Amino acid sequence: MSELVLPVYDDVVAAAQRIEGHANRTPVMTSRTVNEEFGAEVFFKCENYQRMGAFKFRGAMNALAQFTPAQKEAGVVAFSSGNHAQAIALAARLLGIPATIVMPEDAPTAKIAATREYGGKVILYNRYTEDRQQIGKDLADKYGLTLIPPYDHPHVIAGQGTAAKELFDEVGELDALFVCLGGGGLISGCALAARHLSPQL
Repeated sequence: MSELVLPVYDDVVAAAQRIEGHANRTPVMTSRTVNEEFGAEVFFKCENYQRMGAFKFRGAMNALAQFTPAQKEAGVVAFSSGNHAQAIALAARLLGIPATIVMPEDAPTAKIAATREYGGKVILYNRYTEDRQQIGKDLADKYGLTLIPPYDHPHVIAGQGTAAKELFDEVGELDALFVCLGGGGLISGCALAARHLSPQL
């Protein structure tokens, strides 16, 4: 069993430096209508302006940028139905790393196409009869690839946390931070940044 490694705020800071020049520093926007509706000043960190259209690029780039030369030569494998797939494929292309992406057959065709256009080798599976994690692990074991999961990986979490770090750097302390939650990588990374930069939350 591999040892559990938990990222800390310093990892978020290092990730921000590592992805600089690759990831976009996305804008922070406000809405007068929203502010009036809630009686508060609300800031939106617009990750839809990130490369490939989602925050996932941050974690993917941070993870792949830490590969050893041997890992880079062998390649990366990931599993995802969309955004992590595209993020890994794009980051891998920028860093010259071969990428194999395991995606469900019923993933949106636009996301499968984009992953391929970014240079990822897409392997499709049936989500109802096959286990994507097992497929990814088997590919990693067979070909010596490094498996980067979509959220439960310290380098991915630290990379996603750079979104919150940028937000706090720009607007200062906040009374509350609302973060989208799926697998948990984004909210985990943002919590690391928030605990350090806005401890009263």
